[in-house]
Amino acid sequence: MIALRACLCRWRGHFEVVQTARSFSKAFKGKRVLVTGGLGFIGSNLARTLVSLGAKVTILDSLIPEYGGNRYNLHGLERKLSLNLSDLRDRHSLPEFLRDQDFMFNLAGQTSHMDSMGDPETDLEINCRAQLTLLEACRKHNPGLRIVFASTRQIYGRPDYLPVDERHPLRPVDVNGINKLAGEEYHLLYSEVYGVPSTVLRLTNTIGPRMRVKDARQTFVGVWIRDILQGKPIEVWGGKQLRDFTYVDDAVEAMLLSAARPEAIGRVFNLGGIGQISLRDLAELLVEVAQQGSYRVRSFPAGRKKIDIGDFYSDCRLIDSVLGWKPRTTIKQALYRTVAYYRKELLHYL
Repeated sequence: MIALRACLCRWRGHFEVVQTARSFSKAFKGKRVLVTGGLGFIGSNLARTLVSLGAKVTILDSLIPEYGGNRYNLHGLERKLSLNLSDLRDRHSLPEFLRDQDFMFNLAGQTSHMDSMGDPETDLEINCRAQLTLLEACRKHNPGLRIVFASTRQIYGRPDYLPVDERHPLRPVDVNGINKLAGEEYHLLYSEVYGVPSTVLRLTNTIGPRMRVKDARQTFVGVWIRDILQGKPIEVWGGKQLRDFTYVDDAVEAMLLSAARPEAIGRVFNLGGIGQISLRDLAELLVEVAQQGSYRVRSFPAGRKKIDIGDFYSDCRLIDSVLGWKPRTTIKQALYRTVAYYRKELLHYL
């Protein structure tokens, strides 16, 4: 009986995946899709999926070294999509890219919290002013463009309660969070007032193949994986903080659902949901999955401690109730797949 139940669960899961793939193929096949930040971690994984669905994909990326873009992320797809090296801050080039597009996944941005504190003006230019410029170009040149904007859980700041749902107060603790919140509000305002149909997704610790590992500008997990594969001990700051994570394939599915479903227009959704785990336990699990390495717990550096938010994990029931999205990947599976990728490809990311 138990074996039959397990078999039925596996069959149901496979059936759901097949049905979802068919639905996405119908929604995106032959459509023109613009991915800003498409040479980056999430953008490149999204672009690969869109190409497989038959979409006509255009990538827009500044390829600024500090911001995560990597040409290798789209290795093998060079002839299957259009790649343009351009910056969202270049208002004069935007109309050309936006005309005739059906969808835009807006993932371009500066992601480092520490960089935003050291260079707040640049963060303002990219995560705030450039977003307004982009939306103005949409309003003037393609007001029907369907937009999904990648935001961050960082806008919540230190949580009043857990898990954090979309009704939680918004109190960013760094410049990056403030500017990402402004970017959110611009997208929602233009959706409501000008009819530029937008959805906001608040991402939580997305991990997976093609993420930045050379530094912690994108995620500390990337640095941990790099260090463990290079035979260095992982440095865990604090260690007791609870976090949740999203595997990149699950995040991509949520983005596609949000773009394809009209009921997502004008909405804000949390993404996250691979349970919650302390950073110390995460380090132990990574050592177990990699079957090598070690970790050591350190006190927080003073600069990081001031903007650390403590425990955080998301309540993702809203996107489940509206779009039927739930993460399919466990944290152990996510770490296993990510480690396996970098065992083969690490040299392309150093």
